[in-house]
Amino acid sequence: MDLFGELLLVFAVGLVTGLATGLGVLPFFVLDEIRDRWLVVLWGLAVGILLSAATFGLLAEGVAAGGVDAVALGALAGVGFVALADRAIDGYDLAPSDVSDVDPRTVVLTVAVLTIHSIPEGIAVGVSFVDLGTDGSVEVAGLALPSLAVFMAIAVSILNVPEGLAIAIPLIAYGMSRWKVVGWAVFSGLPQPIGAVAAYYFVTVFEGLLALSFGFAAGALFYLIVVEFLPAGVAAGADLENRGRVELASGALVGFVATLAIIAAVEGIGTV
Repeated sequence: MDLFGELLLVFAVGLVTGLATGLGVLPFFVLDEIRDRWLVVLWGLAVGILLSAATFGLLAEGVAAGGVDAVALGALAGVGFVALADRAIDGYDLAPSDVSDVDPRTVVLTVAVLTIHSIPEGIAVGVSFVDLGTDGSVEVAGLALPSLAVFMAIAVSILNVPEGLAIAIPLIAYGMSRWKVVGWAVFSGLPQPIGAVAAYYFVTVFEGLLALSFGFAAGALFYLIVVEFLPAGVAAGADLENRGRVELASGALVGFVATLAIIAAVEGIGTV
């Protein structure tokens, strides 16, 4: 497969993971609202998935590729990148107050923040394809994909569901139609295939920076855990008993263990 074909494949996988964001809106076609308890569990699930993916997927591969120092440097760069991007839009109220006549400026800002949140996940998907064409592959629909790429695609797709839910909640509350919310949720995930292609091209051209790239992707995901997902889960459980700590921890544990199981299963398939 030539470079264009590889980039097209990475884009397609990134697009599938991005489209999974729209699944987070599906509960609202059945329910008027998601109870706080289950919302906290979903945020915990997202935290567990991200933590396991970053630690046992990206960091482990980065250390194997180039050592702890390069991975640590890349992780710091990843944290710094997302932190600076987040600071660029900090302080804006991104929830539209009148969805029948949305201010274009509000739309631009909303797209900006959702793009920032999607980029690290796209980078993680793209970097995971670095071993494309090697022996450690899993055959999917006749294509040999790196086992890490299969795992990362599954993990990010699962992760995008509660992200889509988080996007849907305020828009539904302001009266936007379900199908419009699906459109916004899906659109928010579209930067992922772009980030995936850019990251894959980068690690392919600059192979010596592979460990740094794995660390960068992991650092970006760690930032999302600490600054975005955990605070969101804590805020969602503010009115629950014990402030929802049990629900948040339970969701995180399930997500963490389930992701480890996915890693083990995918790696097992890849060694057959």
